[in-house]
Amino acid sequence: MKQGSSYMKTFINGLLTENPTFVLFLGMCPTLAVTTGVINAIGMGLSTTAVLICSNIVISLLRNFIPDKIRIAGYIVIIAGFVTIVQMLMNAYVPSLSSSLGIYIPLIVVNCIILGRAESFANKNSVGKSAIDGIGMGLGFTCSLTLIAAVREILGAGTFAGVSLFGSGFQPVSIMILPPGAFLTLGCLLAVINIIAGRKKKAAQNAENLNAEGDM
Repeated sequence: MKQGSSYMKTFINGLLTENPTFVLFLGMCPTLAVTTGVINAIGMGLSTTAVLICSNIVISLLRNFIPDKIRIAGYIVIIAGFVTIVQMLMNAYVPSLSSSLGIYIPLIVVNCIILGRAESFANKNSVGKSAIDGIGMGLGFTCSLTLIAAVREILGAGTFAGVSLFGSGFQPVSIMILPPGAFLTLGCLLAVINIIAGRKKKAAQNAENLNAEGDM
């Protein structure tokens, strides 16, 4: 029961508490570059998730065998192997998506999220927890990319995953699918998230103060 609770906490940590995009601000390059469409965002997110899970598991298995002096190089070799596998599978089964994402699939090798979790988590925890951490962080990254892409695609093209929503009369806000639109969308979403988090924190503090007064 305690182990299940620990796994759930690890999963929620990656998904919400330490969301790699909205909380830790990691992986900003692909976040801003590939979120012009929902399909690209989901493809990038799931590719990163697959690499995260596999690399976390292998690094956790080998953590006692990789010398400290070469551990970063070791992580990169492991991650590069899984990125190569993911890229080959995408080229074979979803070539159009692979072509659309372009250089950003190979760049997963040096993605701060994957290297960061390898160093801070997989190198210190069991295989099971490392796998759950990879799932949580990966899905948190995927959801963040998809949310940003949905806003940009709907406003910038009037579509969602390529499906028209508003008909021919819609006037798209073209800036939203250009680079400045990525920054605008990210900034607005961060503002909304911070407002919600601030209100929840204030409500929790008020509840704590009321309980303290009741105990007195």
